[in-house]
Amino acid sequence: MDTKALRQKILDLAIHGKLVPQDPNDEPASVLLERIKVEKERLIKEGKIKRSKKSAKTSDTPHYENVLPNGWCFSTLGEVFTLQAGKNITAKDIKDTATELHPYKCYGGNGVRGFVALYNREGNFPIIGRQGALCGNINIAKEKFYATEHAVVVERYCDVDLMWAYYMLTALNLNQYATATAQPGLSVTVINDVCISLPPRKEQERISKEIGHWFALLDQIEQGKADLQTTIKLTKSKILDLAIHGKLVPQDPNDEPAIELLKRMNPDFTPCDNGHYPVGWIETILGELFSHNTGKALNSSNKEGIFKDYLTTSNVYWNKFDFTVIKQMPFKESELDKCTVTKGDLLVCEGGDIGRSAIWNYDYDICIQNHIHRLRPKINLCVPFYYYTFAYLKENNLIGGKGIGLLGLSSNALHKIEMPLPPLAEQQRIVQKIEELFSVLDNIQNALEV
Repeated sequence: MDTKALRQKILDLAIHGKLVPQDPNDEPASVLLERIKVEKERLIKEGKIKRSKKSAKTSDTPHYENVLPNGWCFSTLGEVFTLQAGKNITAKDIKDTATELHPYKCYGGNGVRGFVALYNREGNFPIIGRQGALCGNINIAKEKFYATEHAVVVERYCDVDLMWAYYMLTALNLNQYATATAQPGLSVTVINDVCISLPPRKEQERISKEIGHWFALLDQIEQGKADLQTTIKLTKSKILDLAIHGKLVPQDPNDEPAIELLKRMNPDFTPCDNGHYPVGWIETILGELFSHNTGKALNSSNKEGIFKDYLTTSNVYWNKFDFTVIKQMPFKESELDKCTVTKGDLLVCEGGDIGRSAIWNYDYDICIQNHIHRLRPKINLCVPFYYYTFAYLKENNLIGGKGIGLLGLSSNALHKIEMPLPPLAEQQRIVQKIEELFSVLDNIQNALEV
């Protein structure tokens, strides 16, 4: 369920007068508008507000003119409200406000932020962000607050419904009126002239109540989705935990013990204490199971060799590769054996998202840069089991890096990582079960995202 689209549809129905029925006994919006004009003129004469500026361009009448409900009327934001930008911030403002320690929120271009003079009128106000990536963002201030020059305070008159004003401003999608620059901004003069459809005061209340009802239901749905997504994540983590500790599938006494795999390569291999793993498993280190090395360091001065495609950490993601950008650099013949990845190799990121892993399952070879470890089994292993082992280690913060500044997983540290070694047949059964369970969870996750 696309709850975002449903919210937008509800708002669209509201501003077109189709969300709640009209009541012929309501005071017409035209009467409300006249009362607003009288109230604003009084405040202008008293010097409490300034007259709204109008742009030279007259706003287009909305496309729903011919279907405006009975009792509604057309107006503009500047006629119904007073739109006033906050105060320009100076170093003195920041210093003075910081020392006053007022517990008031401050609204800027994208929400609550910064310091500036306290807004001096009482009441509840919608706030329009008018600068930055989220210009057009709407907030509500329900107590005293600060407003920077990057926020527009919307003053209401004649008891225009606060929540109707908020929902209406949200539905207008005001960021469409922003300047098309590197730092988008909304002109108060421009948005003053934005045309709106004004409902009767009583219908405003009914509209805001109905929207609140539907939005509360959508909030529950979204929270339910978020809770289910969290449960899926925790379930996957638990599946990996059971898998790596030999508790996901039953052991088979007919399986060849894992130690036999190592003894075929090293007859003198002596296992360590195996108390926390099932019978038939052994604990070892990664260097006993895989030969590993990093690729070639990028060096612009070294132009010898044949240019070949290579992978960087930006190409390697969990269990997948991004081929959007594939770079080339020269490789000497003597470097190719060390730097070439072939089908079945496990790749592990040395930096960035340390330990991020994927299996190269393609029928062609490719080279790697030095920030990727290539792991190639020394013995007969089920490589996907060790991909999931890295996922488990990462999930539980059991793999990291050392260094100053950007951390990295050195070859020495990688070599010494403790690894479980189940019987080969059990490795395969574990992977099959993980993928079977993950497939069910992924289907649920995909359904949530539709």
